[in-house]
Amino acid sequence: MLCLNIETCWGDVSSMGNLLFICGKGRKRSPTAATIAAEQLGQPTDFAGLSADSDERVSRDHLLWADTIAVMEKSQLSRLKRHMGSHLKGKRIVCLDIPDTYEFMQPELVEIVRSRLKRIVR
Repeated sequence: MLCLNIETCWGDVSSMGNLLFICGKGRKRSPTAATIAAEQLGQPTDFAGLSADSDERVSRDHLLWADTIAVMEKSQLSRLKRHMGSHLKGKRIVCLDIPDTYEFMQPELVEIVRSRLKRIVR
């Protein structure tokens, strides 16, 4: 579905604020999701990874910046809460349930991200 008016397709997205996408290494899923969300929703986005060898490891500063946080897997949500739970107060956290089987901007991943963004919109 092509949507020319964000409000018609997504409702009021202005209340989402800054969107942070988190995956394992911050190389494929989260940067894809951040790119697609910025284009579709017009909101500020960023991405990071949870692993020690992430290109951009999630930090306290990422979490302070974010209003809404989207993780790719339930296990990542648990890990994020375990390691950085004190920085998550007041944050809206969503799990997109996207497995680590895609490459950066792979068309199938892009399509899944587009459909799952509805979980982020209030």
